[in-house]
Amino acid sequence: MATIIPLADVDPALVEDLLDTAFEPERRQRTAYKVREGMDWLPALSFAAVDENEMLAGSIQCWPVALTDAQGRAHPMIMVGPVAVMPDDQGKGYGKALMTAALTAIDPRAPLPQVMIGDPEYYERFFGFSNAHTAGWKLPGPFEQRRLLCRTANPAVLPQEGMLGPWRR
Repeated sequence: MATIIPLADVDPALVEDLLDTAFEPERRQRTAYKVREGMDWLPALSFAAVDENEMLAGSIQCWPVALTDAQGRAHPMIMVGPVAVMPDDQGKGYGKALMTAALTAIDPRAPLPQVMIGDPEYYERFFGFSNAHTAGWKLPGPFEQRRLLCRTANPAVLPQEGMLGPWRR
């Protein structure tokens, strides 16, 4: 059974080792890293999963990002991910538990749209993410357009076009 704890309670070196194991050390070259470059993850929305032996099994980080429209207006969003689970622990529900923890921690009184790069079939089915409103969005590097996903209670607030990047308030 997974125990979900604040990611801030975990040694950052252990989280980096988990991410290297789950994705590979070259992960830092991915476009998602450019989108959130220079930003710190959001402690209130970032979690770790520990197994029954109190070993780190997975983590999720959420980041402040913004979609800047053609007029230069920044629309704040929350970037979800990476969602990382140790290879030997995949398929045990850790990823779903981490996603659920992060998404339910978002304040329902003022929910920002959430964005991620991921498998549309999985993240739409279980968490309501979709690529229906992201076709005109750009990222600061290569990506598969179909994998750029967004989740929001009010799609009317989403710009049709823009560049996703760090949220510099």
